[in-house]
Amino acid sequence: MTLEVAVAAALFIGIVVYALFGGADFGSGFYDLTAGSARRGAELRTLIDHSIGPVWEANHVWLIYVLVMWWTGFPESFASAMNTLILPLLLALLGIVLRGAAFAFRKFAPTIGQAALYGAIFAGSSLITPFFLGTVAGAIASGRVPAEGRGDLWSSWLNPTSIFGGIIAVGTCAFLAGVFLTADADRTYRPGLATSLRIRTLGVGAFTGVMVFAALIPIMRDAPTLADGLTGRAAPLIVVSGLTGAATLVLVAIRRYRPARVTAVVAVASVISGWGIGQYPWMLVDEVTIADAAGADATLVGLLVVVALAGLLVLPPLVYLFRFTQTEEPASH
Repeated sequence: MTLEVAVAAALFIGIVVYALFGGADFGSGFYDLTAGSARRGAELRTLIDHSIGPVWEANHVWLIYVLVMWWTGFPESFASAMNTLILPLLLALLGIVLRGAAFAFRKFAPTIGQAALYGAIFAGSSLITPFFLGTVAGAIASGRVPAEGRGDLWSSWLNPTSIFGGIIAVGTCAFLAGVFLTADADRTYRPGLATSLRIRTLGVGAFTGVMVFAALIPIMRDAPTLADGLTGRAAPLIVVSGLTGAATLVLVAIRRYRPARVTAVVAVASVISGWGIGQYPWMLVDEVTIADAAGADATLVGLLVVVALAGLLVLPPLVYLFRFTQTEEPASH
């Protein structure tokens, strides 16, 4: 493995981890949005607050990691992507800011009406952020970001690959969140809520699975380089994603929620990894490869050293945080 590929792999691992942990976080917004009225949806919204409250800020560590790795290790491609995709990136950033503010303010709203408003902002922002991040991935994967200069500000992300990318991003986030929330409801002895979440999670999972495979049809024409990779070297990962996704639906259907969390994570990680391997060796598809986009060797070495140190200093506290929040028992049954 060359130095630049090692840094690109470290960067992509951050993307996968952010998609999993941040995705499950964002996906909770779908269930908050569809929970119903203030009284009918109170139990589910309380569960969402309890589940994501301790970790929603920590999840964005991975987004910062990805951005720093990208602009430091592959600066010119980062600049090109920022110039071309400034609109969806700004909208995604707006969603992140509004979501965090609304999530915090909802807890201290003086009236039910204000709490409902903040809740709607939180839920809506939770959906638009992964959508626009998905359109960014689609723009890069379909070769619409030039290596130099600025691509079209609109058609670069308003195209079939980007739109499907956004829909799949929202679907996978909601699917992950549904599996984890259902498991949390079952673990905290809320059988009625677990049953309600189970039904919705099955519907979201089936829809998302159909979208993943339906997207292959327009991608064949709109992003031929990516399509060749997905049907070639990345095909085993697409198969794994389909099998583990189906297994997750079966496990949720038979109320085996703990193992369903594992298969759901594998399914989503396989889809994202398939995209990355299908795109390899391009940093910006059809424009610049990983090797050509890389910065100076000294910079790349420094990044790998920092990644190793971060693994030693940051990962253990994060693991403890997630383990603590997943094993904490409710105060009362």
